[in-house]
Amino acid sequence: MQLPIVAPAPLVTAHADVFRDLFENRCQFQHFQNYLTGLIVLDNKSLANITRCVLESADKTNLSRFFSEAPWFQDRVNDRRLVYLLQQTKEVRGPKADGLLILDDTLCEHVGSLFDYVDRHYNHGDDTYPLAHNPVTSHYVSGPVRFPVDLRLYRRYEECTQWDTFVHQHFPDRPIPKPKKERARFHKEVDPILLADPNFQKLHQQFRTKIDLGIELLEAAIQHKVPFRVLLFDSWYLAEELVSMARYRKKDWISVLKKNRNLETHSFVLKDAGGKPIQMEGPHIAVEDLVPLIPPSAYHAVTVGDNTYWTFTLAVRLPGLGKVRLVVSFKSAELTGTYVVLVTNRVDWSAQRIIALYLQRWPIETFYQDGKTHLGLNEYRMRNAEAIGKHWCLVFVAYSLLHLDCLPPSPTKSSSPLKTIGEACRQQAQALVQALILYAHERLQLGQRAEDIFVYLFAKQQTVMAT
Repeated sequence: MQLPIVAPAPLVTAHADVFRDLFENRCQFQHFQNYLTGLIVLDNKSLANITRCVLESADKTNLSRFFSEAPWFQDRVNDRRLVYLLQQTKEVRGPKADGLLILDDTLCEHVGSLFDYVDRHYNHGDDTYPLAHNPVTSHYVSGPVRFPVDLRLYRRYEECTQWDTFVHQHFPDRPIPKPKKERARFHKEVDPILLADPNFQKLHQQFRTKIDLGIELLEAAIQHKVPFRVLLFDSWYLAEELVSMARYRKKDWISVLKKNRNLETHSFVLKDAGGKPIQMEGPHIAVEDLVPLIPPSAYHAVTVGDNTYWTFTLAVRLPGLGKVRLVVSFKSAELTGTYVVLVTNRVDWSAQRIIALYLQRWPIETFYQDGKTHLGLNEYRMRNAEAIGKHWCLVFVAYSLLHLDCLPPSPTKSSSPLKTIGEACRQQAQALVQALILYAHERLQLGQRAEDIFVYLFAKQQTVMAT
């Protein structure tokens, strides 16, 4: 048996009225509060289980219709959430110049293939292709304040355009190759013909790369007046289009540079241990070929927090990106093991500042972890894309309310929240246990029998256990 929920979580009650006018009636608003409470305190976050555990909830069908049919709009809820968060965190955030916007994506894996837009996406961590949704998100960080800003769902080209179906229509006798290289060659052969089909062309125009989605998220953050100056993203998003938009919007940026990226050799001078310039052959040199040429004496220790890095920094030109500053960083003084190359448009920044800023990208990773572990970011069973988007929207709301509870009450030198999202969830669950005890005590005081109270509290759960 699970905890019967006799009231919304205290945090939900404290903040929910901010969203009240976005729902047409009391029932919709109650569904909103109940779902947020279920996300925060229940281990099983399915619609059916939330309905079973919330004492005053309607049946699962009504809660399901709240996502699939009820006329509330996730964009408006997200807009209100951001306005409210920026108001509530005004005294705790740092200045705009210290604000960061982070771009990244994650996988919400699933077993079934009946979900809208589900597809096999590459998992960089274990080199697999699980069946999943692949949301791209933006995240804001300023001192102890950190929260998700917005989300766009990435859809692979073949899924978005129904490529397999059109190939079978136009080339019924041609098998589609599975090996990556052969499939790429096949694309080059058949795509020009497919693009002549108006129906395929229409779907083709709807496709958005992750870079396109990253630009949309950057524009959305600016439209929402999120106060940031620096954009952080990993190497998958380091593209001319995104960098150009950051430049246009007067935003600085820091990323990781892949080791196979080329540098323009005429743009810098590298000296050996004796101080003599090293001659470079050809107009370009790959990062992985440059690093072995850097003399050990050129590296300097840089301390960020409790960690020390041995770094070499150089201003160079990157094809398509222009003049940038690189920071080659090792974790050991012996310059052994793997290294990371950071890159930024700010050629005047020190290695220490570049590393310190990029390390603040970590909160988006903890958001993904907290969202999946504590709030059901990937635990949804809705099949409809609109309903899934509403689920993600409410996960963002639940996380945001919990984060407000984690912040210090006044400005502080600390750059971290006072407690974790997991701790905040447990505190809300404890508060609901207290509410349950008080509820039972009041019923006993009114003369109800303990047996009758127990049956009432667990009636819906008992029905499921009996079946």
